[in-house]
Amino acid sequence: MLHAVTQAVVAVFLIVYLGMLLGRLPRLQLDRTGVALLGSIVLIGIGAVNLDEAAQSVDISTITLLFAFMVISAQLRLGGFYTRAAKAVTAMEVSPHTLLLAVILLTGVLSAVFMNDIVCLAIPPVLIHACRMRRLDPVPFLLAVACASNVGSAATLIGNPQNILIGQALNLSFSRYLFMAGIPSLLGLFMTWAVIAWRFRGRWENGGEGCEPPSEEIAPWNPWQSAKALFMTSILFVAFVATPLPRDIMALGAAGLLLMSRKMHSRDMLGLVDWQILVLFCGLFVVNHAFAQTHVPERVVACLTGYGIDPGGPAWLFGITALLSNAVSNVPAVMLLLPLAHHPLAGPVLALSSTLAGNLFIVGSIANIIVVESAAQHGISIGWRTHAPTGIAVTVLTLATAAGFLWLLS
Repeated sequence: MLHAVTQAVVAVFLIVYLGMLLGRLPRLQLDRTGVALLGSIVLIGIGAVNLDEAAQSVDISTITLLFAFMVISAQLRLGGFYTRAAKAVTAMEVSPHTLLLAVILLTGVLSAVFMNDIVCLAIPPVLIHACRMRRLDPVPFLLAVACASNVGSAATLIGNPQNILIGQALNLSFSRYLFMAGIPSLLGLFMTWAVIAWRFRGRWENGGEGCEPPSEEIAPWNPWQSAKALFMTSILFVAFVATPLPRDIMALGAAGLLLMSRKMHSRDMLGLVDWQILVLFCGLFVVNHAFAQTHVPERVVACLTGYGIDPGGPAWLFGITALLSNAVSNVPAVMLLLPLAHHPLAGPVLALSSTLAGNLFIVGSIANIIVVESAAQHGISIGWRTHAPTGIAVTVLTLATAAGFLWLLS
């Protein structure tokens, strides 16, 4: 690259990641997705990358797998599965402590299979209604959903967008990763329960009155439509664990079969696909590719190595990923650090640290933000002062557990 173009690429890269840090660019109505897309457009416009290069920089395997599971989850939402599952758990006649554990396990398991962001869209409205009917404070249960969705999603390579990216980019074994991450994630769910149960001990009730059922339910319970998606997911999960067949192609085939429905319109299903996150991925792929072409990342790594810091080593990578995930969010952090993933444990290190670190602050993960916004729509305020004591404790405990388990396996 010419020197002037290199400077322009570095400037665009810094501005894009500033947008990732702030969530937007000052004085412009651009969110993270808009910033990433605009950055890639600028790079193509100035000739830093051409259209063919930009297209080739996008990891189509990751995009395909993300899209496929969004379609499968759309089928479950339209079939009323998530609402039905949440109602079944919240209808249990148990103590608040036990209800909290049930909510955490439900959220964690669903997040491990169907992606945490989608789970966090579906459960809170039903949970808030149930808490108000029982005159319980919804806040501890909503915090449980936010934290458990992150912890549970860390267990598999399909639990969240960054894990999908890591699994596809590094060609990780689904079963091996499940073995390495499943135990820390399961322990993390019980740690989440212990932290929230201790923090809110004796303060479960709020004296609220009953309320109308939530209006957010997209569709009534449809056993057949839900069963189709659950059957497809079960087949995929078994195939992921037991066969070396490409996950993206199998998932895309399952999504295609679900789209061939006589009852559910494809427009409704595709309308529930999170196109924003797909565009964010594409934009960041282009921006990071152009930045890598400048060789600036190599110089930074060489400089750090000169000071005795090996950013590709498991310990350093674990810490850097956790910090960067809270600075710019976990998906951009993982994209930036993937070129350093050469160690055999680099994949699990990136996936566990980026996902578990998302509980530290509200802005650490999209799942947290979704829960907080859903609460606000029901008149429930969850600010950083409310979230931080729980989020910090859960993050420290789960990261320490994951680090210890990875150290035993190294």
